[in-house]
Amino acid sequence: MKNKSFRTLSALAAAFLLFLFVSPFVITAQAQSAGSGVSGLPVPRFVSLKSDRVNVRKGPSRNHDIGWTFVRSRLPVEVIQEYDDWRRIRDWEGKDGWVFKTLLTGYRSALVTPWLENTVETTPLRKRPGPNEEIVAFLEPLVLAGVVECTDGYCRVSGKDFEGWIDQSRLFGVYKNETINN
Repeated sequence: MKNKSFRTLSALAAAFLLFLFVSPFVITAQAQSAGSGVSGLPVPRFVSLKSDRVNVRKGPSRNHDIGWTFVRSRLPVEVIQEYDDWRRIRDWEGKDGWVFKTLLTGYRSALVTPWLENTVETTPLRKRPGPNEEIVAFLEPLVLAGVVECTDGYCRVSGKDFEGWIDQSRLFGVYKNETINN
């Protein structure tokens, strides 16, 4: 009888320890699913790469292998998860990995139709927002632009030698119907 009581007590102790160990992770997961990460910022959200060289790791620590390296600053990426000082990001190709938070910036940028990179299709850049407004240029896929503002389905973007309005659905780096006022 004494042996059975000891096993029951051990099982209760193990369950209690498991609860203590798991509950912080459950709370963190609940907070993230509610729309904010450990940083208190929204998840998901778009940010940009801060550096010309950013290693993307297979897990949230420097001990994890590098999956690939970005070699251009200001590229837009989507933060899809947070863990301590690490951010799980997704790029325009749908690849995801982990980046240390200091390699990211809140600067908003966008890529023009990266999903059309192997086509000759271009995107009209307009003088004002709207489908019938004057076209001032045509931008090729993968052109990188800074996002100045977005309203009513159009974003005002700027880059080297261009500025104007683009249909928001033609950009990776902003959400559909997202409003941005800088």
